[in-house]
Amino acid sequence: MRETKNIWLGLEIGNSRLHWGLFRGETLDFTWDTDYLPESAIYQLAQCQTLDDLLLAIFPLHQRTREEFLLTSSPSSLPPLIVASVVPSQTALWQIYPNIRIITLDQVPLQAVYPTLGIDRALALWGAGKSWGFPMLVIDAGTALTFTGADENQCLVGGAILPGLGLQFASLSQKTGQLPFVEMQDFTSLPSRFANNTSEAIQSGVIYTLLAGIRDFIEAWWCLFPEGKVAIKGGDRTLLFNYFQTVYLNIASRLILEPNLTFCGMREIVMSEG
Repeated sequence: MRETKNIWLGLEIGNSRLHWGLFRGETLDFTWDTDYLPESAIYQLAQCQTLDDLLLAIFPLHQRTREEFLLTSSPSSLPPLIVASVVPSQTALWQIYPNIRIITLDQVPLQAVYPTLGIDRALALWGAGKSWGFPMLVIDAGTALTFTGADENQCLVGGAILPGLGLQFASLSQKTGQLPFVEMQDFTSLPSRFANNTSEAIQSGVIYTLLAGIRDFIEAWWCLFPEGKVAIKGGDRTLLFNYFQTVYLNIASRLILEPNLTFCGMREIVMSEG
């Protein structure tokens, strides 16, 4: 039987989904995503007696196999749940979990942070910097597209926030009279830059200007820190990375593609406290 005493769960409550990570000490065993859970479902999870019970309760909401869950060799009690949240209403629901810890901004050892910096941005930056070194710029390609950077002294340089890919497509459809909604799952390659139909014109406008904007931020970062690292995470990370390999290969070759940067940051906080 595998060692179970150091098992803990990480939960990142994002703008659109819940992101889960199962840890054995410093090792992130596996990750998965679910939709938000209603209060009744969270209450049921809080009543579970073992890790297997907890994971099997979540199982219907994601794609991993039942066998993969059962390989976890459950401890006899619920594991600690370490939460980082950017959605206060969801954070409140999880307070009923019996062994919960909510990570707050003051617990992340970055210097010179401002009070409203998102905990997801702070943890991802801390995790990336501790894993690959500072200076570090983290690009989170999620619901919002964010840039967050810290210098060699682990001091926050700053960043930027703009609508992510999906939000840009959705806003054009919702806030105009006749523009269609463009399905992102249809994207397999870059569209023509100068399109001859409305859907492709929307794709071209959003994608090429977004790529150019990301390139500009990265190049500005390297002007400040020529040896600085750049890591990219978030649900659109692979799509954007593939686009960069097509149009900006010299930049793509220097990017660190890592979906679990927030969990890396959680791990650093948890492990530093023994």
